Amino acid sequence: MIVTLIVLCEVGFWVLLAAGLAFRYLLKMPRTGLALLLCEPLLEVVLLVVTAMDLKDGAEPSWKHGLAALYIGYTVGHGHRTVKWLDGHAAHRFGGAGRPVGPPRYGMARARHEGKVWLGSVVAAGVATVLLQVAIWYVGDSGRTGSLESWRFVAWRAVGIHGVIALTYLIWPKKAPEGSAGEGASEERSLTKK
Repeated sequence: MIVTLIVLCEVGFWVLLAAGLAFRYLLKMPRTGLALLLCEPLLEVVLLVVTAMDLKDGAEPSWKHGLAALYIGYTVGHGHRTVKWLDGHAAHRFGGAGRPVGPPRYGMARARHEGKVWLGSVVAAGVATVLLQVAIWYVGDSGRTGSLESWRFVAWRAVGIHGVIALTYLIWPKKAPEGSAGEGASEERSLTKK
């Protein structure tokens, strides 16, 4: 049941996102669109409540409960950035706004961008770890919580791998090709102004 709910939450995330953007830009109803976009976190609350109820009803803690915690953590860590990115593209395509500025492609500006994305993964793992720890305390039987404990290591291993990848942009910054050096410099300047 938990896995099905995770799938439904993921589908619901994209349906609410598409509906929110459609109301906001295609139907010219920005308040309704914003209301739909603000409903996104309710999906994670439902998943959290159902997972807690499942454990309360005596379900054996398993990989499904750990996956639910990681899904909620990922949504907290990266959901806002995803919605903001898609909103910018929808505003450009359907709302007449300017083309959204993409991430920097070269140099230290790209390294800073990758570092910010990595911080989203740190937040995701932190949220998942807290949820998993609360579930472990809630179950209260160390003999039954091994699968929940292992998910903490999965979350932080993913953060470590993502961190190594982000660090490569700092150690070996990508250089702008010849003739487009102004692009990297202008991106660098625009980031330092913020």
